[in-house]
Formats: sequence, C-alpha cells, structure tokens
Amino acid sequence: MSHEGIRIVNAEQARREGAKHEQLPSDAVTPKKVRVKKTEGTGVEIDWKDGHQSAWNFAWLRNACPCATCHEDREKTGRLLGVAKPKEQTLLMMYEAPVRPLEVTQVGKYALKFKWSDGHESGIYSWEYLRRVCQCEICVKR
Repeated sequence: MSHEGIRIVNAEQARREGAKHEQLPSDAVTPKKVRVKKTEGTGVEIDWKDGHQSAWNFAWLRNACPCATCHEDREKTGRLLGVAKPKEQTLLMMYEAPVRPLEVTQVGKYALKFKWSDGHESGIYSWEYLRRVCQCEICVKR
C-alpha cells in the first residue's frame, strides 16, 4: 500500500480544510450584481443574493488565481492567497507596472475569467470561489 499523497494535519487545519468543502447556500454563491471596474483599474465588487457584499482589488485577485499552476506554486512556497510572489532582489530595482486585466469575460453563469497584462489567463474565478475568498472584515475574521 502506498502512502503517497497522505498528509498529517492538526485539528485546526482539518477544521479549516473541511470548511472549504462545506456546501454554501445557493443565495450565498449567486450574485445579484457584479461590477468589474476595469476602466477605473480598481477591482471587482459583488452584491450576493443573500445580502452580503464582497470586493477585491485586481492585484489581490491575480495573486489568488485559482488555476492549478498558481495553486500548486502557492502550496509549494507557502504563500497565502492574494500575496504576490517575492521579487528577486537586485541592485537596481526596475519599475514594474501593476498587473491589470486586459479582458474580463463571464464563463457561463458560474464564473469570471481574466486575461491579465502579465500574459496569464488560465484561472477561472467561480462565484463559489470568489465567495469563499471574500476579503470583507466579517469573512476575514472567520
């Protein structure tokens, strides 16, 4: 019998990971209104059917990309959602424009997809994913 893929976690980690997989009520993951503020360059705001409101800036969303490559990189390096990769330290730091979305498209009735200015475009941000990573004060405290 192989033990490959088995992880040992403490009780708190098990509770948090179990909460990630709990079914959210339909109204909690159904947007009433979605505002993608691409022109302003500020981010995304969603009013959910259950009355909750969520907002993210574009930099946070790019750094929380749910695609397999980004997810694996965060797990490997221990980076938290929304935290940028550390930049290589050089003697002369060059200015780098913040990543912004070049295109935003709706994927069916369940998600948004961004084409980012850094060339990345494989992440699909489902409504459920966005609700689970809500950055409002109430959700962050949980």
